[in-house]
Amino acid sequence: MSVAGAESNVAMYLAAHGVPVAWLSALGDDPLGRRVRDEVAAAGVDVRGVRSDPRRPTGLMVKDPGPDGTRVHYYRSGSAASALGPELLDDDRVRTASLLHLTGVTPALSASCRALVTQAFAPPADRRPYTVSFDVNHRPALWPPDTAATALRRLADRADITFVGLDEAQELWGRGLTAEGIRSLLPAPRVLVVKDGAHSATAFTDDGRWTVPALRTQVVEPVGAGDAFAAGFLSGLRRPAQAGQRPGERVVAALRLGHITAVSALRVAGDHGPLPDDERIVRLLGLSDRDWRTHASEPVHP
Repeated sequence: MSVAGAESNVAMYLAAHGVPVAWLSALGDDPLGRRVRDEVAAAGVDVRGVRSDPRRPTGLMVKDPGPDGTRVHYYRSGSAASALGPELLDDDRVRTASLLHLTGVTPALSASCRALVTQAFAPPADRRPYTVSFDVNHRPALWPPDTAATALRRLADRADITFVGLDEAQELWGRGLTAEGIRSLLPAPRVLVVKDGAHSATAFTDDGRWTVPALRTQVVEPVGAGDAFAAGFLSGLRRPAQAGQRPGERVVAALRLGHITAVSALRVAGDHGPLPDDERIVRLLGLSDRDWRTHASEPVHP
């Protein structure tokens, strides 16, 4: 048994990259809740904004890997986190944050959680006190029938930075969609990242479009790799620009760090694996485009 969750996965990987990060949520006042709190805190995440609910249990997710892929079973109805609402945004950690990261899992949990996410997106982008990052993270089992496509498109197009998988976008908004088609559907984000599984990731900004191939690696279990990628990309954007570095080069470096971080999740059965050491990360980020394209990832050791 391990600890996992879309936003907490991102928080733990951001902390692993040295980014100061806080996680706001709710857990049951039960053994599972205490374990989640302790493990997320041990990863370097500030959990002081996580409340304990004495009346509702900690949510549970069960991964069932098989030859045809991993099935995920959710036991989130009536959980402590499902009772979250817009009042969470009054926390001082939100008001003073430079970045607020949300995913499409949260609005699927309950009406109050949808209100929370909607309120976070309510101010126009130029009036928000923080940058909003949003990972579509579509989980059909959590949504009421015929509601996810419209809700997630509306939220994804209000974020400053949006992540979406090509496969989930095609499932939600049209089987024939390409990365360019998704950009047409979501024109508002300053940065749109379209992830194409084990193949590549493409970032669209006002300055252009950049595609970086994914690193080749042996996959133990894929669930959680998208959260790891998002954390790596966001961490990459926070890195100081080097002298003479063009905007596109910074985006490419962030995409590379996303792939490097995703490999850490792909190599383990849980959602959170160890990052390569700093020296190896610097070496990978410094590869030429040709060497990156042909690079086969080496084993990652804690």
